[in-house]
Amino acid sequence: MEVPPRSPDGSEKSPQSKELVPSNTGSTLCMSSRSESVWTSASRSKWDIYHKPVIVVSVGAATLLFGTVITSLSCFLTKNKNVYKMSGPAFLSLGLMLLVCGLVWIPIIRKKQKQRQKSQFLQSLKSFFFNR
Repeated sequence: MEVPPRSPDGSEKSPQSKELVPSNTGSTLCMSSRSESVWTSASRSKWDIYHKPVIVVSVGAATLLFGTVITSLSCFLTKNKNVYKMSGPAFLSLGLMLLVCGLVWIPIIRKKQKQRQKSQFLQSLKSFFFNR
């Protein structure tokens, strides 16, 4: 059997092990994360979960409606017709983009909520079986 080489000062630890400092990077990273942690079990209301996409959808719908009105004004009014023809489609496209983004955001949040619930369930199962 080989004996591991001793350090120059005669101690059992290698010089590299003295330099290593234990860190709490994992727990600090988890605590400072913006997303909700898997380990927090505080239930949130539906408004707390869905308020951002609902706001985006409502602003998008309002902008789309405003763009429709501006575009239709270019058909009826002769004064400043070019302004209405240029700004109307811009508001239409912006409103449609916001509306679609908000409508796509809602199923993504639902999927994340389901994954979070599954993950919490699996964590509780692990802790039940391995902490005996």
